[in-house]
Amino acid sequence: MASVSVEAVRKRYGALEVVHGIDIVIPDGEFVVLVGPSGCGKSTLLRMIAGLEEISGGIIRIGERVVNEVPSKDRDIAMVFQNYALYPHMTVRENMGFSLKLRGAGTSVIVEQVRRAAEILSLSSLLDRYPKQLSGGQRQRVAMGRAIVRNPQVFLFDEPLSNLDAKLRVQMRTEIKALHQKLKTTSIYVTHDQIEAMTMADRIVVMHDGIVEQVGTPLDLYDRPANLFVAGFIGSPAINLLRGTLRRDGGRNWVATDAGIDLPLGGNAGGQDGQAVVYGFRPEHLALGNDGGLPVRVDVVEPTGASTFVYADLSGAQICGVFTERHGFHPGETMHLMPQLDRVHLFDAGTGHRLVG
Repeated sequence: MASVSVEAVRKRYGALEVVHGIDIVIPDGEFVVLVGPSGCGKSTLLRMIAGLEEISGGIIRIGERVVNEVPSKDRDIAMVFQNYALYPHMTVRENMGFSLKLRGAGTSVIVEQVRRAAEILSLSSLLDRYPKQLSGGQRQRVAMGRAIVRNPQVFLFDEPLSNLDAKLRVQMRTEIKALHQKLKTTSIYVTHDQIEAMTMADRIVVMHDGIVEQVGTPLDLYDRPANLFVAGFIGSPAINLLRGTLRRDGGRNWVATDAGIDLPLGGNAGGQDGQAVVYGFRPEHLALGNDGGLPVRVDVVEPTGASTFVYADLSGAQICGVFTERHGFHPGETMHLMPQLDRVHLFDAGTGHRLVG
């Protein structure tokens, strides 16, 4: 196992730069997820770490070794792609052991490594089957087994669950996390799905337009997003964001919206009186209030069983609330909601940066 260090790494295609001087340090044994929208540079960064893309500037280290000029096959990494890329004419056993065979490993070594990986991935009873006889989840486990037998220093996952249905994705992300807890191998995982990132990662790297917006644990990013992009990208349903002007009067702080709604703030809110701001609160941080709360008109009610999503109109702006209690919400009715003041997020409207009190 080894740490991975990315220092001022850039990637250009001719005059177009798509990765802009990224710095990330991944300690030995950590599971890090690179997440962001399509085109943000996350897969390009992973491929540069793997040696499948040349870097245009900076340094990549695996352990203490600079690998900028080291071929992919000599970097001691194993990669799992969204395309399983299994050989259809080979059994599961042969697919899993093929990379070791190419390296010239002895038969006994191959047999033992395949046996070990099959036990870890619950594939022991499937070793003599062919890929066409397997489900999608089983094929993905075989692809992971092919990586495990190599006993690499680093695992790289490039959106490995994209081809699976929703239920199987949930099952497989649990299996991958459990696998990491067993093996303790440094892992870098790329996805555009922030739910995958939140549930699997030790730390998340949020990327956007070729830069890193924020690095932190899942709850760090959720509770204290560094800017509007991270706040809007992390969380499902998405955070409610309302634009307005910060007002201070003595010990009272609030945000006045253009629609004439006063949004309450706690006493530790940052920013200056008269500053253009964005007021944010997550759907689950809303409580039913009395007549002193924010008046909203219910538009859509979505019961999920465990909770109820309520989409409502607040003076022309749509907001979402999530409630775990059973309430008799009805479209068209008016109710009052109150954000939890200690969970409100405030951002500068111009820069998008979080305003810290």
